[in-house]
Amino acid sequence: MSCRRPFLKCFAAAVALTGFLALPARFAFADDPFSPAQKSAIEKIIKDYVLKNPEVLRDALTELELREKTAEMDARNKIITNLDGPLYVSDAQEIVGNAKGKLILVEFFDYNCGYCKKTLGDIVQLMKDYPDLRVILKDYPILSDKSVDAATIALAVRKQFSGDKFWDFHQRLLSSRGPVGRDEALAIAKDMGADMDRLTKDAGGADIKKGLEENDHLGQALLLNGTPSFIIGQEPIVGAIGYDAMKGKLDNVKKCGKVVCS
Repeated sequence: MSCRRPFLKCFAAAVALTGFLALPARFAFADDPFSPAQKSAIEKIIKDYVLKNPEVLRDALTELELREKTAEMDARNKIITNLDGPLYVSDAQEIVGNAKGKLILVEFFDYNCGYCKKTLGDIVQLMKDYPDLRVILKDYPILSDKSVDAATIALAVRKQFSGDKFWDFHQRLLSSRGPVGRDEALAIAKDMGADMDRLTKDAGGADIKKGLEENDHLGQALLLNGTPSFIIGQEPIVGAIGYDAMKGKLDNVKKCGKVVCS
């Protein structure tokens, strides 16, 4: 269960196929060594072959999708295994729990995601159960403009609040009823004693925008199409899987270094 990013997915393979079927009467060859008659003959050979063997298109598309998926998995694994990379070390995040803990849970969340709100209690309990748990909070505002506004203020709040105090801010904002945005985030920050002039100035900084862009690029590279999403061990998880499932994965990571022990 997760809150999904609104999107329209374009398949490169389908586009390529459409482009092939819509070819003009004559190919445009770079540094064309062929005469018009030769090009007509080549076009006819290709067309006749494809019409007689349409499965070659299917096989080509299947191979293309396999190669793209393999490349995506390789890129994702490279990000997850780089403990010095932006997934774990960034100005666009907050660490709560044990800041030096070896057991790591990364959460990508949206302040307007209902499933993120439900998962908050699970995170709180896990932090109590695992004294060595390092929780990395990544703003991933994919649901609305209000989500982006709330995340912008939250990242600016980080410049004043850190650790337990930011965790209190985070819980209050995430536990808010109804949609939250700039006004709701500012109200909580003010109530907690933030310097509002500084906060307003910091929220307009280029580094805040850059941080949100970094998180968005990370989420897309990790194929995280919904919130909440987690990285536990070396496994990306999309959706609220519940306390028991998360605890089981963390137990396995402690036991064998993987979310699934053989």
